[in-house]
Amino acid sequence: MTYNSTGLIVHDADAHVMETPGWLRDHADPAIRDRIFALEYQGGSELRQTGDPDEQLRDIDASFAQLTERHLSDEYRSVEQAEIMLRKNFAATGSFIAEDRPRALDMLGFASQLMFNTFHNKRLHDWEHSGDIELAIGAARAHNRAMLEFCSVDSRLLPTMYVPLADLDRAGGFANEAIAMGASALLVASGCPPQHSPSHLGLDPVWRAASEARIPIVFHVGGTGSLIDPNYFVNGLPIPADFHGGAENFRSVDYMGIPVPPAQTLATMIFDGVFDRFPDLRVGVIEQGAVWVPSWMRQMEAAFDAFVRHEDRLKRLSKRPSDYVREHLRFTPYPTEDVGWIIEQAGEQVCLFSSDYPHVEGGRRPIERFETSLANASDSVRQAFYHDNFADLMGSALDGVRPTPAL
Repeated sequence: MTYNSTGLIVHDADAHVMETPGWLRDHADPAIRDRIFALEYQGGSELRQTGDPDEQLRDIDASFAQLTERHLSDEYRSVEQAEIMLRKNFAATGSFIAEDRPRALDMLGFASQLMFNTFHNKRLHDWEHSGDIELAIGAARAHNRAMLEFCSVDSRLLPTMYVPLADLDRAGGFANEAIAMGASALLVASGCPPQHSPSHLGLDPVWRAASEARIPIVFHVGGTGSLIDPNYFVNGLPIPADFHGGAENFRSVDYMGIPVPPAQTLATMIFDGVFDRFPDLRVGVIEQGAVWVPSWMRQMEAAFDAFVRHEDRLKRLSKRPSDYVREHLRFTPYPTEDVGWIIEQAGEQVCLFSSDYPHVEGGRRPIERFETSLANASDSVRQAFYHDNFADLMGSALDGVRPTPAL
């Protein structure tokens, strides 16, 4: 029996590969390979950038070989059905061994998973903001090759591919390259690119490429550098541990900063007419919550009414801000958020189901938690949340996805 017992076809809008230490280096062109450090496994799920790449890889290759043997053992596999939502991070089925991921999907009972990296969003962001565009593009290309390779084992795995927006002259061409490779979605940082707005006319080729290919632009948490000024933690108190018991993820105070970059970026794109120029464009805001969306929509409405008499760009808009949100934007609530209330306030078009598999943050019972807050929702609302809104977001990326077999 699959984890999904809703009776509905469920698409998972947020799932991850757990990258092994040499994952990015192994897929990089020779010209930049030595500039990409390996990642060192620290326990839990934490990997951090370290020193000499070859030395670090030699030190930890043996540990990953042992972990792989464990995943392949009869003992491990004999109970994986029962533990499909209990095992997290590198312990989870299909977390880093691509050939095992289809089996995990069968047990989960999800029709597809939109796939993201785990450890590289901040690195990709930092390279994009480093001023070295060749390194930024080379690292993004390595990321995209690695994502495509992992997802190639099953049509239900939908790879996101990163597009740096730093260089206005090259962003459009790189977006087309990623689409030609087989991107199901174009991943961009949800914060402002260096030196220009995300609504800059020079980025229109990126939005055009996505629109014409009928695939979305997606944001994901972790791609904006530090969420908040680190001095907020200089409070004379011990820094609390994060989900993993360490100090490398985010906590309650960081959590409050998550909506700020996507809210500002998307408001700017709406006000500057990006969605009027590209009426078929869709944007998914993934693992950045959704409980903030209703108040943000009202704030944009207030801004529109306050400034429309004085700003020509607002006068040229064909819709009110909230209408753009409902037509073009989709968000994944956290399982701790009241998705029923969000939908009541913002509309049934805006929310997507996600599991965050195999991350700890996604929890062990995301469907059950969402179902609790959807207890009074109509069948159409639940159908939209689990399936229809994702289908609208993904467009042609779902063509050819084969059904999940019943277990």
